[in-house]
Amino acid sequence: MTKKSLQTQLIHTDYVAPEGFDAFPPAIHHASTVLFKNAAAMRSGEWKEKNAYTYGLHGTPTTFTLEARLAEIEGGAHCLLAPSGLAAIAMVDFALLKSGDDVLLPDNVYNPNRELGRWLSNDFGITARYYDPLVGAGIADLIQPNTKLIWTEAPGSVSMEVPDLPAICAAARARGVLVALDNTWSAGLALRGFDLGVDIIMQALTKYQSGGSDVLMGAVITRERAVHDKLAMAHMRLGQGVSADDAYLVMRGLPSMKLRFEAHDAGARTVAAWLKTRPEITRVLHPAFADCPGHATWKRDFSGAGGLFSVIFDERYTEEQVDRFVDSLALFGLGYSWGGANSLVMPYRMSTIRRDWQGKGLLVRFNIGLEDTVDLIADIEQGLGKL
Repeated sequence: MTKKSLQTQLIHTDYVAPEGFDAFPPAIHHASTVLFKNAAAMRSGEWKEKNAYTYGLHGTPTTFTLEARLAEIEGGAHCLLAPSGLAAIAMVDFALLKSGDDVLLPDNVYNPNRELGRWLSNDFGITARYYDPLVGAGIADLIQPNTKLIWTEAPGSVSMEVPDLPAICAAARARGVLVALDNTWSAGLALRGFDLGVDIIMQALTKYQSGGSDVLMGAVITRERAVHDKLAMAHMRLGQGVSADDAYLVMRGLPSMKLRFEAHDAGARTVAAWLKTRPEITRVLHPAFADCPGHATWKRDFSGAGGLFSVIFDERYTEEQVDRFVDSLALFGLGYSWGGANSLVMPYRMSTIRRDWQGKGLLVRFNIGLEDTVDLIADIEQGLGKL
C-alpha cells in the first residue's frame, strides 16, 4: 500500500494490539457500525441467533455478556436489554399484544405501566383491565378469550401487596395466557419467578443491579425460545439499544449486588420496626411484617426483602404536615427509584395511582440505603417532631 497521508493515518492504522490481555472487568466495546470479515460473513450473520455481530443496536460483546449474566441470575435462558425499565415493559406489550387483545394488570402496578396500559386502550384498541393484586386463583374469572397477557408485580412497589404468583400462573397457563413479572423489588435474588410459573421476567436494572443511582436500563428475561423470538423482533423494531458504558456500569455492580441487597434488607427491617412503634404511624407496609397484605405469600415464596417499604400516617395529619415531615429530612433524598446507597423518601397521593385504594391516612414510601440505621432513625425522629 502506498504511504498514507496524515489525515488518512488519523483514521486508519496498521497497528494491531497483541493478544493475551485479560482482566477481571469485561471490556467495553463501543460500536454502532460493526465490521464484517468479508461479504460471506456479512450475509450469513443472523442477529436473532446472537452467533454473530451485525450492528451495534443488536449487541456487542459487552451487552451480550451482561445479558448472559442477567439470565443466569434469574434462572432464564434468554435476555434482552432496554434503555429503561419502562422501555422493557413496552417491549413486552408491543411484542405480545395487537389490536383487539386484552391485557390484565394488578391495581398496584408501577404507575408508568398503568399509563402505558391507558395508552394501549386509548390509541391501539387493546383493552387494559385491572385486578385486585391479591386475587390469586380468582384471576381465572377475569380471563377472557382475547386475554393474551397478565402482568404481575411482586410486591406492588408503593402499597406492597404480595400476589400469589403460583395461583395466577396456574390459572393463566390453563387458558394459554402468558404471565409477565416485574421482579425489580427483589432484584431477581429473593424471588425465583420462573420456578413459580412465570413466563417473562422484567427487571429495572436502574435499581439494585446498578446500585449507583446513575444508570437507566431494563431487561426482559425468558426461558422459552418462541417467546424470546417475539420479544427480539419487538426489540429490533422499536430500536431499543443501550450504551456499552452503561452496560459496563451495571456489570460492575453485579458482584456486590447480593451483599448490598442484604444490607438494604437488614436496614429496612430495622427502620420499619422502629416506625411501627411510633404513634404518628398507623401502619407499616413491609412484606416481611405479618400484617402486610400478602405476607403469608411473601414468607412462602421469597427469601429476602430489600430496602423498599411504605408507611401510612395517622389520618389526623394533613398533606401539608406530611410534606413538612418529608421536607425536613436531612439524610433522605426526595426522589423516585430505589436500590442505591442513598436513602430516599416519597409521599404519594394514592387516589391518583390506585383505582380502588381504600386506605385512610397518607402514604409515604421509604428506600433505606446503606447509611447507619441509627442515623436514619434519628433523622426520621426529628422529622416526626415537626409534624
